[in-house]
Amino acid sequence: MALGRYNRVDNNNNKSSSYCSTVTIVIFMGLCLVGIWMITSSWVVPVQNGDDPAEEKKNQLKDQVETVIVDSNDRDNKPQFEDKPNDLRKDGPEKNLDVSLAKDKGKANLAAEENQEKTEEAKWDKSKKDNQQFNSVGGEKNVYNSENLGGQGSENNNEKPHSIKDDKKSGSDYAEKKGDESTSRTYGDKVDKNDDKVSDKRSADQVKKKSSNEDSPKGDKVFDKSFVDQVKKSSNEVFPKGDKVDKNNENGFDKSSDSQVKKSSNEDAPKGDKVFDKSFDDQVKKRSNEVFPKGDKVDKNNDNVFDKSSDSQVKKSSNEVFPSVAQSELLNETMIQNGSFTTQAAESNKEKNAESSSNSSSKDYSWKLCNSTAGPDFIPCLDNCEAIRNLPTNIHYEHRERHCPEVPRTCLVPLPEGYKFPIEWPKSRDKIWYKNVPHSKLVEFKGGQNWLKITGDYLTFPGGGTQFRRGALHYIDFIQQAVPDIAWGKRSRVILDVGCGVASFGGYLFERNVLAMSLAPKDEHEAQVQFALERGIPAVSAVMGTKRLPYPGTVFDIIHCARCRVPWHIEGGKLLLELNRLLRPGGFFLWSATPVYQLKAQDVEIWKAMIEQTKAMCWELVNKTSKEPINKVAIATFRKPTSNECYEQRSQQEPPLCPESDDPNAAWNVPLQTCMHKVPLDPSERGSKWPEEWPARLEKSPYWLLSSQVGVYGKAAPEDLAADNEHWKQVVTKSYMQGMGINWSSVRNVMDMKAVYGGFAAALKDMNLWVMNVIPVDSPDTLPIIYERGLFGIYHDWCESFSTYPRSYDLLHADHIFSRVKKRCNFVAVVAEVDRILRPGGKLIARDDVETITELENMVRSMHWEVRLSYSKDKEGLLCVQKSMWRPTEVETLTYAIA
Repeated sequence: MALGRYNRVDNNNNKSSSYCSTVTIVIFMGLCLVGIWMITSSWVVPVQNGDDPAEEKKNQLKDQVETVIVDSNDRDNKPQFEDKPNDLRKDGPEKNLDVSLAKDKGKANLAAEENQEKTEEAKWDKSKKDNQQFNSVGGEKNVYNSENLGGQGSENNNEKPHSIKDDKKSGSDYAEKKGDESTSRTYGDKVDKNDDKVSDKRSADQVKKKSSNEDSPKGDKVFDKSFVDQVKKSSNEVFPKGDKVDKNNENGFDKSSDSQVKKSSNEDAPKGDKVFDKSFDDQVKKRSNEVFPKGDKVDKNNDNVFDKSSDSQVKKSSNEVFPSVAQSELLNETMIQNGSFTTQAAESNKEKNAESSSNSSSKDYSWKLCNSTAGPDFIPCLDNCEAIRNLPTNIHYEHRERHCPEVPRTCLVPLPEGYKFPIEWPKSRDKIWYKNVPHSKLVEFKGGQNWLKITGDYLTFPGGGTQFRRGALHYIDFIQQAVPDIAWGKRSRVILDVGCGVASFGGYLFERNVLAMSLAPKDEHEAQVQFALERGIPAVSAVMGTKRLPYPGTVFDIIHCARCRVPWHIEGGKLLLELNRLLRPGGFFLWSATPVYQLKAQDVEIWKAMIEQTKAMCWELVNKTSKEPINKVAIATFRKPTSNECYEQRSQQEPPLCPESDDPNAAWNVPLQTCMHKVPLDPSERGSKWPEEWPARLEKSPYWLLSSQVGVYGKAAPEDLAADNEHWKQVVTKSYMQGMGINWSSVRNVMDMKAVYGGFAAALKDMNLWVMNVIPVDSPDTLPIIYERGLFGIYHDWCESFSTYPRSYDLLHADHIFSRVKKRCNFVAVVAEVDRILRPGGKLIARDDVETITELENMVRSMHWEVRLSYSKDKEGLLCVQKSMWRPTEVETLTYAIA
């Protein structure tokens, strides 16, 4: 029925049906044409906003920033380093990428305008060839690995190795990555190591120029260079070509400004790429002044991002240089020899048997927390309870001397409960956090002498002392008035303060350009040296007992004792003779103890004995003051002779002169001697003249350093010193100050673990800090040169623990010390000692061979330290790391350290 009905209708209306079909087709075609016209017209609407066609703008941009095809054969034709402000930093694989910068000021506006016009055309379809260029240019693997250097594996081994086949990113991705690596190298910024890819956020003008296999011959590598603003930003930073850097740092955040970084969505990126918004201007500005936010703890499973410096900070690094072996032979430890200098170990002949080297290839380190009676204040060589219990006597303070354990510890010292980042200098001179040094006995013992007080959360220091209750500055000026020849900060530059207490005397001498080596034992005056160090004042824990102090002979301009409780007059003046060894000919001994001004029977007896002893030693009593009205004390000033005439005219040769075989510079584990060394008279001998006044003595070569002597680095000694001095000036100013993101205003206590000539400390002379220059006992004995320059230091064997409290230093500098130490010591124990003496938030800068730097980096990473910079070139490495608050949970009990 239906079929018949429809057939009938068709038969009756055949002509009208054909007419309707024709009309329908015409209308449909018309609608199609209208639709096509509308679609076509919508594509040209954006172009109407500009005066010039987009294609013309695109061509202009091409003229400004050219795409360069790199010829890897040319990479050896250019110098390794050129310290020019307008040079681009050469990052890793891109060795000879030559980018021309247009000088037209309007190009930034052009890029931004085209960015708005072409946002819809931005595609993530760059070819693999850009990434092939990223991996192959340069002919060597120069990749930044924020996890490990020199091919070592990371803690997270689940990441796929980066390869050309796996790399699906565009050329613009590579360029962004290149810029990110630049920032990461310079400031130690790190990103999440689980993010294998970072999507490019640049606008259409930056990705418009496409590269494909059809557009270029096979094997050609073409880069998109149209990142004008970003290139501008990095053009002022110099980074050596071909530098080896950390190869796992494939992630990076582009620090471009808003004009360079526009919105992008995950739909615009290839599948699997992650897109990030990198225009965190507020966060960048906020963190530009915070290198390490105080109180931040390190997450052991996450690589935290450090200081993302602002543009102003980036511009400051325009002269940044990482010195290489090719630039200076001073970087290469293999060049170092003893020259004309003997080693302290040879002089003393008391060096301990070397520990077997611990060069385990394992990358896994299991740290434990030290359990000892001293707890957070543990000093291994001073808190060896077992050794102290076995001493036959302690009449000469043997129990306060160093007694190092036979097996060095590898555990980490705990932090005090509630520990905070220290208060910065100069405020720290007057107050510190009580919880950082939670000891109150000195408040009870010395509160009446204005040593220190507890004020809320702080320990405050009014500036007083046993002999200067009304303030140290008045006491210092009183000494100057009594003996004008002292000339603080000019003639007198380096002094030794024996029995320093909390070191207020040394702390206020900084205002007179004087360096004081403050010294006190770890005794019932609880933590007095720790108080000093927490305040930012140089001090060491030591006692005048049975051994020589670890300093060379005739180096101190002044030695000071303010009621230091040392019995100078007993046993033939043995302890006073040690001061005679340390004091320069013509130097002063300042004594303000009670025998100088009190008339009690005991004081009178001691004063008489001191006069007899100093006369026998040919010391001249220059001045004995009356009581000064404010502090109510008097001072006696003695002067060491500048000739041997008095020695020869003595009726009794007591104390005797030391034999010629006795070396006054031998100080490491050498017993005290009851004799005096002759004053050198030869003009070429050290001690025959007074050094130049400060600050001239810092730069001028010592008069006794002769051209006939061979320096540490093989040159004539004066030339060697000058070259070393210039080298460290360049390194500090062009690299350390600007290239590591260190907030130097927070750095106060510094140690150079192998100082050689003290060049590193000299380069920091204008900074508001001090440097403890350490000369290892197996290194050339150049410590006298350091003192002659107006600096100070100490001998030490790094196979043993240093005589200081935990958390003493803000920065440690280690120049080719670890590669030497690990040959004869337990390297893990040495690193544990570094952890002990460095404060949380403190920095370690290490320069050494790549193998040692890699091993060190693995160890500090296992302690959850932050790697700020890891860099290598020609088998030489540079590492900057920052200690965290992390402490292990597993405990190791040190039986020898339990009372």
